[in-house]
Amino acid sequence: MGCIIILIKEKIIMEKMEEIYSDNKLGIDAKLDSIHKDLKRLMERSNQEYLDLMLANLKKEFLNSINSYISDDVETGLEKGMVENCKMRETCKSKFTDYLLNNEELILGDNVPSNTIDEKRAELAQIKKVAPFEDCDDCFSEVKSLFNKQLGLISSIKIYSTDDGKRTEISEIPDELIVKTVLEPLSNKQRLQIIKSMASETRTFSSLSELTGLRGGNLLFHLQKLLENDLIIQRHDRGDYMITKKGFNLLLILVDVNKLLEN
Repeated sequence: MGCIIILIKEKIIMEKMEEIYSDNKLGIDAKLDSIHKDLKRLMERSNQEYLDLMLANLKKEFLNSINSYISDDVETGLEKGMVENCKMRETCKSKFTDYLLNNEELILGDNVPSNTIDEKRAELAQIKKVAPFEDCDDCFSEVKSLFNKQLGLISSIKIYSTDDGKRTEISEIPDELIVKTVLEPLSNKQRLQIIKSMASETRTFSSLSELTGLRGGNLLFHLQKLLENDLIIQRHDRGDYMITKKGFNLLLILVDVNKLLEN
């Protein structure tokens, strides 16, 4: 009888120990699972922070490269485009350089309001009011061209937009105007090649001739179509050609159209 009681006690003790071990095991598994989740969250957060840092550094390097390009372009453009035999040349060049290089701050910003751009245009107009000579128009034309080119770069990296969220109703699209000033000028393969080639740089007549295979009067005909509709401008007589804000915006629209056609 005593042996049976001992065996029963031993069985109860063994069951109790197994229960305690099982509870401990569950507790340990839960703790390990919790630790694993914490580590996973930490790794995800660290990876995201690293990715954000890497993207920020890449953006900074890219913007610095853009600003470096703008500085070189301003120096080259003013040197070539300004009137040479003018006693005010160096004084004006210094003022124009300051005006254009100050726009580097716009590049570094995450967003440039349209009213800021309007203020920059007004600033240039105010400078022009006190210009003393007739030849000053040539120099201001060069500065305006360089400024428009800067706007094109700012637009291309999506930090400047004049879109206030308004959308023109389809029924209100002016048929004749759109056909004449947009569809017709871009309906020719060579004209589209010409305007595309100016998206990131100015073009000479000879380089456009080589690009399109057109010569003399034939090339002039197509350039005139684009000039008449303000899609491109010429810096000055026999100067380089460059895209306008309107022309660049139309190219961006064509990019979106191309994406829709691919889907």
